[in-house]
Parts: sequence; structure tokens; C-alpha cells
Amino acid sequence: MKIKNIFLPTLLFFAASVSAQNPTGEEKPYIEVNGTGEMEVIPDEIYVSITIRERSSNKKTISVEEQEQNLKNALKNLKLDLKNLSLADANADFVRIEWRKKGVITQKRYSLKLNNATILGQVFTELDKLEITDAYVSYVQHSKIDSLRKVVKIMAIKAAKNKADYLLGAIGEKTGKALIVRENDVQYPQPVWAMANARGRMDKLESDGDGEDYPDPIDFKKIKIESSIYVKFSIQ
Repeated sequence: MKIKNIFLPTLLFFAASVSAQNPTGEEKPYIEVNGTGEMEVIPDEIYVSITIRERSSNKKTISVEEQEQNLKNALKNLKLDLKNLSLADANADFVRIEWRKKGVITQKRYSLKLNNATILGQVFTELDKLEITDAYVSYVQHSKIDSLRKVVKIMAIKAAKNKADYLLGAIGEKTGKALIVRENDVQYPQPVWAMANARGRMDKLESDGDGEDYPDPIDFKKIKIESSIYVKFSIQ
């Protein structure tokens, strides 16, 4: 009898709990759908890494400072804002590197921000003229990537509603209120790392001759932005 007295309240509580959760014993009808949205955009932020090293030409030493000024002049001629040219490491203006049997030379590393592939080709041409060969596209991105992600999410949830509407419409039912809305895990686009470096670009320029015409613009792969939204709708 003692054992029955111990477990009876627990059983009664369990029964009351089930009844409170579902008093009618019938689950309201619902539909679960996933909506997706995607968009492809052309990068409008292109970052170029440029390293200038002290070098010799015709037995004359060309300093980093002189090459830096030549680079700035070339960028001005291309109508580029020098605010987009910055030291890659603000805490290390000059870096000394020891090369085997060549002593110690000085170098500076820069980051140049551009906004399209056409101007990038023009910059590479100028770098080639200045004999600055250590340059490459580090990564590309879009300036409004956060806003575009929001747009794609809205596209995804609207797609979920549209899917629920036509599926239920096929059986004469209507979509009710959204009961659950959940964003599925999606890999947000990170900066796209360039595959080709500037050395390959320089080789192409050299093979094309010494004409003043700029080469055809470089094509970048578009950035794909994706979103997936899960929605549980009631059925009216």
C-alpha cells in the first residue's frame, strides 16, 4: 500500500499535464515548408596587396620612398583617391628582410582598394611600368553585402509563403498564420579570394607588347548570396 501511495500522485499529475497540453486530443492541421532565396552580385570592393622593395637598376639604387612616390603619381593619373592606398601594417612602416648573399633590403607593404575590374587592369599596367612585380588581388567583396543578405532573406520567407499557398490551394485549403519561423543554417559569403596573382597578369601584359592601350578588364566570379527559411503555417 505504501508503494501505491508514493506513485499515485505522480500518475495523476502526468495525466493532468497531458490533458492540459491537448484538451481535445486533436492536433490542429499545419503545413511545413522551406523557402529559399538567392542573388548574385558583381564585387565592387577589390583589394590589391602591393609590396615595394628597394632595388637596383643600372647600378643605381632605387629607394622605397622614390618608388612609393612614383606609385602615388601613377594612381593620381588614373584619378584614384590616395585615401584608398594604405599601409598593410600600420604598426610596421618599414620591414627589413635578409636575403641570402644580398644583405638587408627595405620594403613596404600596401593595400589598395578599387571598385571594379577595369580600373584593376589599369593599375596592373601601371605597376608593370614601374617594375613593381609583387602585387596580387588579395580578396573581393561587395560594399552592401549586409543589406543584400536582408533582401535575400525576405525573398526566402516570401518563397515559403508562396509554396504553402500553392500546395494547399491544390487541395482546396488556405494558408493560415505562421506558427514557427526559423532560419536554416546557411554559409554566408565571405570575401572571395582571388585565384590568379599579379605576376600572371604582368606576364600577359608583357606578351601583349608595350602599347599604351590598357588590356581588357579582368572578370571576377560573382558573389552568390543565399538564404533558406523554414516556416510552419496553420491551415485554415
